[in-house]
Amino acid sequence: MKKKNNYLSPIDIVIKKKKKYCFFKKKNIKYIDYKNPKFLIQFLNEFGGILPSRITGTSKKYQILLKKAVKRCRHIGLLPFITDDLRK
Repeated sequence: MKKKNNYLSPIDIVIKKKKKYCFFKKKNIKYIDYKNPKFLIQFLNEFGGILPSRITGTSKKYQILLKKAVKRCRHIGLLPFITDDLRK
């Protein structure tokens, strides 16, 4: 006779992660306006750096357009290059 193992089997826990989506595709935005710094601040961290697409969910195409828009906005002086209190 074989002994039965009476161990508890692990419980199957299903954790659903919220699917990320491209903001620009969902809103059907074709052009990112570099003259609108209030809109571009959404995609910057608190130190002024551009957030990566793995965090924001933007597609590669729009991430490149976003990068160009932020750089242009910084160049004409609407956004600072480095700061500690960007979102105030």
